[in-house]
Amino acid sequence: MELSQFSRSATMLDSPALFDEILSLEDISRTSSRCVYCKGSKMLCGKERCSVIARFYSTSRARERIDRLSLDGASPPSVFVGRFGYPSVSVGPMIPPYHGDTSLMDTPERWVGLGIDDIIDFRSNLVRGMHSVDIHDVDNSNKLIVKTRELALARNPPEAVAEFKKKPAGRLTVDDDVQPFGPSAPLVKFDLSNFRFDQRLEKAFYDTDLKAREALVSLYKDGSLLSQIQRAFSVGAFGVGKRRKFVPTRWSITAVDSNLGLHLLETTKTFPTINEYRIYEANHLDNRWAILMMPSSWRYELIEAWYPNTAWNPHSDRIAIMSDHEFFDGRKDYASIGGCYYAARLAVNELMQKERRQAGVSILREAHPGYILPVGVWNVRENVRAALRTEPRRFLTMKDALTHVSTIMDIPVSRWIRNSAILKDALYQRRVDDAWS
Repeated sequence: MELSQFSRSATMLDSPALFDEILSLEDISRTSSRCVYCKGSKMLCGKERCSVIARFYSTSRARERIDRLSLDGASPPSVFVGRFGYPSVSVGPMIPPYHGDTSLMDTPERWVGLGIDDIIDFRSNLVRGMHSVDIHDVDNSNKLIVKTRELALARNPPEAVAEFKKKPAGRLTVDDDVQPFGPSAPLVKFDLSNFRFDQRLEKAFYDTDLKAREALVSLYKDGSLLSQIQRAFSVGAFGVGKRRKFVPTRWSITAVDSNLGLHLLETTKTFPTINEYRIYEANHLDNRWAILMMPSSWRYELIEAWYPNTAWNPHSDRIAIMSDHEFFDGRKDYASIGGCYYAARLAVNELMQKERRQAGVSILREAHPGYILPVGVWNVRENVRAALRTEPRRFLTMKDALTHVSTIMDIPVSRWIRNSAILKDALYQRRVDDAWS
Protein backbone atom coordinates (compact mmCIF):
# COMPACT_ATOMS: atom_id res chain seq x y z
CA MET A 1 0.00 0.00 0.00
CA GLU A 2 1.22 3.49 -0.88
CA LEU A 3 1.37 6.12 1.85
CA SER A 4 -0.90 8.36 -0.21
CA GLN A 5 -3.67 5.73 -0.01
CA PHE A 6 -3.83 5.92 3.77
CA SER A 7 -7.51 6.20 4.72
CA ARG A 8 -9.12 8.23 7.48
CA SER A 9 -12.43 6.36 7.30
CA ALA A 10 -12.27 4.34 10.55
CA THR A 11 -14.56 5.44 13.37
CA MET A 12 -14.64 4.66 17.05
CA LEU A 13 -17.83 2.64 16.59
CA ASP A 14 -16.00 0.18 14.35
CA SER A 15 -14.24 -1.32 17.37
CA PRO A 16 -15.52 -0.40 20.84
CA ALA A 17 -13.37 -3.14 22.35
CA LEU A 18 -10.25 -1.49 20.93
CA PHE A 19 -11.31 1.85 22.43
CA ASP A 20 -11.67 0.20 25.83
CA GLU A 21 -8.20 -1.33 25.46
CA ILE A 22 -6.60 2.02 24.66
CA LEU A 23 -8.44 3.69 27.51
CA SER A 24 -7.17 1.06 29.93
CA LEU A 25 -3.63 1.55 28.70
CA GLU A 26 -3.66 5.29 29.30
CA ASP A 27 -1.00 6.19 31.86
CA ILE A 28 -2.77 6.39 35.22
CA SER A 29 -0.67 9.35 36.27
CA ARG A 30 -2.05 11.43 33.40
CA THR A 31 -5.76 10.61 33.58
CA SER A 32 -8.50 10.92 36.11
CA SER A 33 -11.72 9.10 36.94
CA ARG A 34 -13.48 11.68 34.76
CA CYS A 35 -12.24 9.77 31.69
CA VAL A 36 -14.19 6.68 32.79
CA TYR A 37 -17.45 8.64 32.94
CA CYS A 38 -16.73 10.78 29.91
CA LYS A 39 -15.23 8.31 27.39
CA GLY A 40 -14.55 11.18 25.05
CA SER A 41 -18.16 12.29 24.66
CA LYS A 42 -18.72 14.95 27.34
CA MET A 43 -15.24 16.55 27.41
CA LEU A 44 -15.34 16.63 31.21
CA CYS A 45 -11.62 17.35 31.35
CA GLY A 46 -12.16 20.70 29.67
CA LYS A 47 -9.97 19.96 26.64
CA GLU A 48 -11.19 20.88 23.20
CA ARG A 49 -10.48 17.34 21.99
CA CYS A 50 -9.91 14.01 23.69
CA SER A 51 -6.33 12.73 23.53
CA VAL A 52 -7.53 9.14 24.10
CA ILE A 53 -9.78 9.30 21.04
CA ALA A 54 -7.06 10.97 18.97
CA ARG A 55 -4.81 8.00 19.75
CA PHE A 56 -7.66 5.59 19.05
CA TYR A 57 -8.32 6.83 15.54
CA SER A 58 -4.72 6.40 14.46
CA THR A 59 -4.24 3.09 16.25
CA SER A 60 -7.45 1.61 14.83
CA ARG A 61 -6.44 2.59 11.30
CA ALA A 62 -3.02 1.02 11.69
CA ARG A 63 -3.98 -2.12 13.66
CA GLU A 64 -5.07 -4.27 10.73
CA ARG A 65 -1.91 -3.60 8.73
CA ILE A 66 0.53 -4.31 11.57
CA ASP A 67 -1.23 -7.15 13.38
CA ARG A 68 1.23 -9.74 12.10
CA LEU A 69 4.64 -11.30 12.70
CA SER A 70 6.24 -9.75 9.62
CA LEU A 71 6.13 -6.29 8.13
CA ASP A 72 7.42 -4.70 4.96
CA GLY A 73 7.46 -1.06 3.98
CA ALA A 74 9.68 1.91 3.18
CA SER A 75 11.35 3.25 6.32
CA PRO A 76 11.49 7.11 6.21
CA PRO A 77 14.45 6.25 7.17
CA SER A 78 13.92 6.02 10.92
CA VAL A 79 15.62 4.29 13.85
CA PHE A 80 15.11 4.38 17.60
CA VAL A 81 17.47 3.76 20.51
CA GLY A 82 15.75 3.33 23.87
CA ARG A 83 17.03 4.42 27.26
CA PHE A 84 15.41 1.95 29.65
CA GLY A 85 17.87 -0.61 31.01
CA TYR A 86 20.84 1.65 30.18
CA PRO A 87 23.67 0.77 29.49
CA SER A 88 21.84 -2.14 27.83
CA VAL A 89 19.43 -0.53 25.38
CA SER A 90 17.02 -1.54 22.63
CA VAL A 91 18.14 -0.59 19.14
CA GLY A 92 16.18 -1.06 15.95
CA PRO A 93 14.37 0.33 12.90
CA MET A 94 10.99 1.99 12.65
CA ILE A 95 8.97 0.77 9.69
CA PRO A 96 5.50 1.77 8.40
CA PRO A 97 3.22 -0.60 6.44
CA TYR A 98 3.61 1.64 3.37
CA HIS A 99 5.84 1.82 0.32
CA GLY A 100 6.98 4.83 -1.67
CA ASP A 101 8.25 8.15 -0.36
CA THR A 102 7.64 8.00 3.41
CA SER A 103 10.32 10.58 4.26
CA LEU A 104 7.79 13.02 5.74
CA MET A 105 7.12 10.57 8.58
CA ASP A 106 10.52 11.24 10.20
CA THR A 107 11.46 14.70 8.97
CA PRO A 108 10.13 17.10 11.62
CA GLU A 109 11.73 20.02 9.78
CA ARG A 110 8.72 19.67 7.43
CA TRP A 111 5.99 19.45 10.05
CA VAL A 112 5.34 23.12 10.85
CA GLY A 113 1.80 23.82 9.65
CA LEU A 114 0.58 20.23 9.99
CA GLY A 115 -2.27 19.53 12.39
CA ILE A 116 -1.82 17.34 15.45
CA ASP A 117 -4.08 14.69 13.88
CA ASP A 118 -1.80 14.49 10.84
CA ILE A 119 1.25 13.99 13.05
CA ILE A 120 -0.46 11.35 15.18
CA ASP A 121 -1.70 9.59 12.05
CA PHE A 122 1.60 8.98 10.34
CA ARG A 123 3.69 8.56 13.50
CA SER A 124 1.37 5.93 14.97
CA ASN A 125 2.03 3.80 11.88
CA LEU A 126 5.76 3.55 12.58
CA VAL A 127 6.38 0.12 14.10
CA ARG A 128 9.51 -0.08 16.24
CA GLY A 129 11.67 -3.18 16.04
CA MET A 130 13.85 -3.87 19.09
CA HIS A 131 17.15 -5.68 19.65
CA SER A 132 19.02 -5.43 22.95
CA VAL A 133 22.67 -4.37 22.89
CA ASP A 134 25.25 -2.79 25.20
CA ILE A 135 25.85 0.88 24.37
CA HIS A 136 29.58 0.27 23.86
CA ASP A 137 29.07 -2.63 21.47
CA VAL A 138 28.88 -0.43 18.37
CA ASP A 139 31.12 -2.76 16.34
CA ASN A 140 28.73 -5.66 16.92
CA SER A 141 28.59 -7.75 13.73
CA ASN A 142 25.02 -8.86 14.41
CA LYS A 143 23.06 -8.26 11.23
CA LEU A 144 20.24 -6.52 13.10
CA ILE A 145 22.71 -3.94 14.41
CA VAL A 146 24.54 -3.54 11.10
CA LYS A 147 21.31 -3.02 9.17
CA THR A 148 19.96 -0.57 11.74
CA ARG A 149 23.11 1.53 11.35
CA GLU A 150 22.85 1.36 7.55
CA LEU A 151 19.28 2.57 7.84
CA ALA A 152 20.38 5.54 9.96
CA LEU A 153 22.92 6.51 7.28
CA ALA A 154 20.50 6.14 4.37
CA ARG A 155 19.73 9.04 2.07
CA ASN A 156 16.35 7.86 0.78
CA PRO A 157 13.60 5.64 2.26
CA PRO A 158 14.90 2.05 1.94
CA GLU A 159 12.61 -0.90 1.41
CA ALA A 160 12.63 -2.75 4.73
CA VAL A 161 11.47 -6.22 5.75
CA ALA A 162 11.22 -7.24 9.39
CA GLU A 163 10.20 -10.38 11.23
CA PHE A 164 9.20 -10.21 14.89
CA LYS A 165 9.15 -12.65 17.79
CA LYS A 166 5.59 -11.57 18.51
CA LYS A 167 3.05 -9.24 17.00
CA PRO A 168 3.75 -5.52 17.55
CA ALA A 169 1.89 -4.21 20.57
CA GLY A 170 1.52 -1.09 22.69
CA ARG A 171 -0.14 2.27 22.42
CA LEU A 172 1.15 5.41 20.72
CA THR A 173 4.27 6.44 22.64
CA VAL A 174 4.51 10.17 23.36
CA ASP A 175 7.29 12.22 24.92
CA ASP A 176 8.14 15.91 25.14
CA ASP A 177 11.59 15.25 23.64
CA VAL A 178 10.97 12.53 21.05
CA GLN A 179 8.48 12.39 18.19
CA PRO A 180 5.58 9.96 18.84
CA PHE A 181 5.76 6.43 17.42
CA GLY A 182 3.54 3.37 17.31
CA PRO A 183 3.65 -0.27 18.53
CA SER A 184 6.86 -2.22 19.09
CA ALA A 185 8.09 -5.82 19.00
CA PRO A 186 11.38 -7.75 19.40
CA LEU A 187 13.19 -8.35 16.10
CA VAL A 188 14.10 -11.75 14.67
CA LYS A 189 15.18 -10.67 11.18
CA PHE A 190 15.63 -7.34 9.46
CA ASP A 191 16.86 -6.47 5.98
CA LEU A 192 17.08 -3.49 3.65
CA SER A 193 17.14 -2.97 -0.10
CA ASN A 194 16.90 -0.26 -2.75
CA PHE A 195 18.67 2.61 -1.02
CA ARG A 196 21.75 4.82 -1.15
CA PHE A 197 23.90 6.08 1.70
CA ASP A 198 24.01 9.78 2.43
CA GLN A 199 27.60 10.51 1.39
CA ARG A 200 28.11 13.14 4.08
CA LEU A 201 27.00 10.80 6.88
CA GLU A 202 28.94 7.90 5.37
CA LYS A 203 32.15 9.96 5.22
CA ALA A 204 31.83 10.94 8.90
CA PHE A 205 31.13 7.31 9.84
CA TYR A 206 34.30 6.01 8.21
CA ASP A 207 36.49 8.78 9.68
CA THR A 208 37.35 7.12 12.99
CA ASP A 209 39.79 9.93 13.90
CA LEU A 210 37.09 12.60 13.75
CA LYS A 211 35.70 13.65 17.13
CA ALA A 212 31.94 13.44 17.53
CA ARG A 213 31.41 17.18 18.04
CA GLU A 214 33.56 17.97 15.01
CA ALA A 215 31.44 15.56 12.98
CA LEU A 216 28.22 17.24 14.15
CA VAL A 217 29.51 20.70 13.26
CA SER A 218 30.88 19.60 9.88
CA LEU A 219 27.63 17.91 8.87
CA TYR A 220 25.55 20.86 10.04
CA LYS A 221 27.68 23.29 8.01
CA ASP A 222 27.38 21.00 4.98
CA GLY A 223 23.60 21.30 5.14
CA SER A 224 22.57 18.00 6.71
CA LEU A 225 19.22 18.17 8.46
CA LEU A 226 19.30 18.05 12.24
CA SER A 227 17.04 14.99 12.15
CA GLN A 228 19.59 13.20 9.95
CA ILE A 229 22.49 14.12 12.24
CA GLN A 230 20.59 13.10 15.37
CA ARG A 231 19.62 9.76 13.85
CA ALA A 232 23.19 8.86 12.88
CA PHE A 233 24.57 10.10 16.20
CA SER A 234 22.19 7.82 18.11
CA VAL A 235 23.53 4.66 16.44
CA GLY A 236 27.15 5.49 17.29
CA ALA A 237 28.15 6.60 13.78
CA PHE A 238 30.40 9.44 14.98
CA GLY A 239 33.40 9.75 17.25
CA VAL A 240 36.92 8.43 17.67
CA GLY A 241 37.32 4.69 17.18
CA LYS A 242 36.54 2.64 20.27
CA ARG A 243 34.95 5.62 22.04
CA ARG A 244 31.84 5.39 19.90
CA LYS A 245 28.63 4.24 21.55
CA PHE A 246 24.88 4.04 21.08
CA VAL A 247 23.02 7.07 22.42
CA PRO A 248 19.33 6.89 23.39
CA THR A 249 17.30 8.84 20.86
CA ARG A 250 15.94 11.41 23.30
CA TRP A 251 19.50 12.12 24.52
CA SER A 252 20.91 12.33 21.00
CA ILE A 253 18.36 14.99 20.01
CA THR A 254 19.32 17.25 22.90
CA ALA A 255 23.05 16.50 22.54
CA VAL A 256 23.01 17.67 18.92
CA ASP A 257 20.96 20.79 19.69
CA SER A 258 23.15 21.66 22.68
CA ASN A 259 26.52 21.10 21.02
CA LEU A 260 25.63 22.96 17.84
CA GLY A 261 24.16 25.80 19.87
CA LEU A 262 27.34 26.10 21.93
CA HIS A 263 29.42 26.05 18.75
CA LEU A 264 27.43 28.93 17.26
CA LEU A 265 27.56 30.86 20.53
CA GLU A 266 31.35 31.00 20.37
CA THR A 267 31.06 33.52 17.53
CA THR A 268 27.63 34.97 18.36
CA LYS A 269 29.15 36.48 21.50
CA THR A 270 31.74 38.37 19.42
CA PHE A 271 29.19 40.18 17.22
CA PRO A 272 27.86 43.70 17.84
CA THR A 273 24.47 43.94 19.49
CA ILE A 274 21.22 44.72 17.69
CA ASN A 275 20.07 48.34 18.05
CA GLU A 276 16.34 47.85 18.63
CA TYR A 277 13.72 45.77 20.40
CA ARG A 278 12.05 43.08 18.29
CA ILE A 279 9.06 40.78 18.70
CA TYR A 280 8.69 37.65 16.56
CA GLU A 281 5.43 35.70 16.72
CA ALA A 282 4.16 32.18 15.92
CA ASN A 283 1.08 30.05 16.58
CA HIS A 284 0.98 26.31 15.89
CA LEU A 285 -0.73 23.29 17.48
CA ASP A 286 -2.38 25.73 19.92
CA ASN A 287 1.06 26.83 21.10
CA ARG A 288 1.50 30.60 21.08
CA TRP A 289 4.99 32.10 20.86
CA ALA A 290 6.41 35.58 21.46
CA ILE A 291 10.17 35.97 21.00
CA LEU A 292 11.54 39.20 22.42
CA MET A 293 15.00 40.34 21.36
CA MET A 294 16.73 43.18 23.21
CA PRO A 295 19.78 45.34 22.37
CA SER A 296 22.20 43.79 24.86
CA SER A 297 24.99 41.26 25.08
CA TRP A 298 24.00 37.59 24.87
CA ARG A 299 21.53 36.34 27.46
CA TYR A 300 18.72 33.92 26.89
CA GLU A 301 15.70 32.34 28.54
CA LEU A 302 12.74 30.14 27.71
CA ILE A 303 9.54 30.54 29.73
CA GLU A 304 6.76 27.98 29.22
CA ALA A 305 3.20 28.48 30.46
CA TRP A 306 1.04 25.35 30.43
CA TYR A 307 -2.67 25.97 30.62
CA PRO A 308 -4.95 23.57 32.54
CA ASN A 309 -5.92 20.46 30.53
CA THR A 310 -2.82 20.58 28.35
CA ALA A 311 -0.33 17.74 27.87
CA TRP A 312 1.83 18.49 30.94
CA ASN A 313 -0.80 20.18 33.11
CA PRO A 314 -3.78 17.81 32.84
CA HIS A 315 -5.44 18.17 36.23
CA SER A 316 -4.66 21.55 37.76
CA ASP A 317 -7.07 24.46 37.45
CA ARG A 318 -4.15 26.90 37.30
CA ILE A 319 -1.59 27.84 34.66
CA ALA A 320 1.77 26.21 35.37
CA ILE A 321 4.81 28.32 34.48
CA MET A 322 8.46 27.22 34.41
CA SER A 323 11.59 28.86 33.06
CA ASP A 324 15.34 28.48 32.59
CA HIS A 325 17.91 31.08 31.61
CA GLU A 326 21.56 31.89 31.05
CA PHE A 327 23.56 35.10 30.97
CA PHE A 328 26.68 35.83 28.92
CA ASP A 329 28.82 33.20 30.67
CA GLY A 330 26.30 30.43 30.01
CA ARG A 331 25.03 27.81 32.44
CA LYS A 332 26.71 24.74 33.94
CA ASP A 333 23.71 22.65 34.98
CA TYR A 334 21.10 20.97 32.79
CA ALA A 335 18.01 23.09 32.13
CA SER A 336 14.99 21.92 34.11
CA ILE A 337 12.74 22.53 31.10
CA GLY A 338 14.73 19.86 29.26
CA GLY A 339 15.55 19.55 25.58
CA CYS A 340 13.22 22.39 24.54
CA TYR A 341 15.65 24.88 26.09
CA TYR A 342 18.55 23.79 23.87
CA ALA A 343 16.40 23.42 20.76
CA ALA A 344 15.17 27.02 21.00
CA ARG A 345 18.65 28.31 21.84
CA LEU A 346 20.02 26.74 18.65
CA ALA A 347 17.24 28.30 16.55
CA VAL A 348 17.95 31.76 18.00
CA ASN A 349 21.67 31.46 17.34
CA GLU A 350 21.03 30.51 13.73
CA LEU A 351 19.45 33.94 13.21
CA MET A 352 22.24 35.66 15.14
CA GLN A 353 24.79 34.00 12.86
CA LYS A 354 22.89 35.05 9.76
CA GLU A 355 22.74 38.68 10.89
CA ARG A 356 26.15 38.65 12.59
CA ARG A 357 24.60 40.23 15.67
CA GLN A 358 24.00 39.27 19.29
CA ALA A 359 21.07 40.11 21.56
CA GLY A 360 19.29 39.37 24.78
CA VAL A 361 16.48 36.92 24.07
CA SER A 362 13.38 36.00 26.04
CA ILE A 363 11.12 33.34 24.50
CA LEU A 364 7.57 33.17 25.87
CA ARG A 365 5.45 30.10 25.14
CA GLU A 366 1.78 29.57 25.98
CA ALA A 367 0.57 25.97 25.55
CA HIS A 368 -3.22 26.13 25.28
CA PRO A 369 -5.76 23.26 25.72
CA GLY A 370 -5.70 22.32 22.03
CA TYR A 371 -2.20 20.92 22.59
CA ILE A 372 -3.55 17.56 23.71
CA LEU A 373 -0.43 15.42 23.23
CA PRO A 374 3.29 16.23 23.42
CA VAL A 375 4.84 15.67 19.98
CA GLY A 376 8.55 16.17 20.62
CA VAL A 377 11.18 18.86 21.05
CA TRP A 378 11.08 19.58 17.31
CA ASN A 379 7.86 21.52 18.03
CA VAL A 380 9.90 24.13 19.88
CA ARG A 381 12.91 24.27 17.56
CA GLU A 382 11.00 24.38 14.28
CA ASN A 383 8.37 26.86 15.45
CA VAL A 384 11.02 29.21 16.81
CA ARG A 385 12.86 28.82 13.52
CA ALA A 386 9.64 29.57 11.61
CA ALA A 387 8.90 32.63 13.75
CA LEU A 388 12.42 33.97 13.20
CA ARG A 389 11.98 33.69 9.44
CA THR A 390 9.15 36.23 9.59
CA GLU A 391 9.47 40.00 9.69
CA PRO A 392 9.52 41.13 13.33
CA ARG A 393 7.75 44.04 14.94
CA ARG A 394 10.36 46.63 15.90
CA PHE A 395 10.30 49.03 18.85
CA LEU A 396 12.46 51.79 20.31
CA THR A 397 11.79 51.00 23.97
CA MET A 398 11.30 48.00 26.22
CA LYS A 399 7.97 49.40 27.33
CA ASP A 400 6.64 49.50 23.76
CA ALA A 401 7.85 45.95 23.11
CA LEU A 402 6.21 44.60 26.28
CA THR A 403 3.02 46.47 25.44
CA HIS A 404 2.90 44.59 22.15
CA VAL A 405 3.52 41.29 23.98
CA SER A 406 0.38 42.01 26.01
CA THR A 407 -1.65 42.12 22.78
CA ILE A 408 -0.57 38.70 21.51
CA MET A 409 -0.30 36.67 24.73
CA ASP A 410 -3.13 35.97 27.15
CA ILE A 411 -0.98 35.93 30.28
CA PRO A 412 -0.37 39.46 31.65
CA VAL A 413 3.10 40.91 31.06
CA SER A 414 3.52 41.40 34.81
CA ARG A 415 3.33 37.64 35.34
CA TRP A 416 5.85 36.94 32.61
CA ILE A 417 8.22 39.39 34.29
CA ARG A 418 7.74 37.73 37.71
CA ASN A 419 8.81 34.41 36.21
CA SER A 420 11.68 35.86 34.18
CA ALA A 421 15.34 36.42 35.01
CA ILE A 422 16.21 38.13 31.74
CA LEU A 423 13.30 40.57 31.64
CA LYS A 424 13.80 41.60 35.26
CA ASP A 425 17.50 42.12 34.64
CA ALA A 426 16.81 44.19 31.51
CA LEU A 427 14.24 46.34 33.25
CA TYR A 428 16.53 46.95 36.21
CA GLN A 429 19.64 47.63 34.18
CA ARG A 430 17.91 50.02 31.81
CA ARG A 431 16.01 51.85 34.56
CA VAL A 432 12.69 51.72 32.71
CA ASP A 433 10.78 49.94 35.43
CA ASP A 434 9.37 53.21 36.69
CA ALA A 435 8.09 54.03 33.21
CA TRP A 436 6.55 50.57 32.87
CA SER A 437 4.80 50.78 36.24
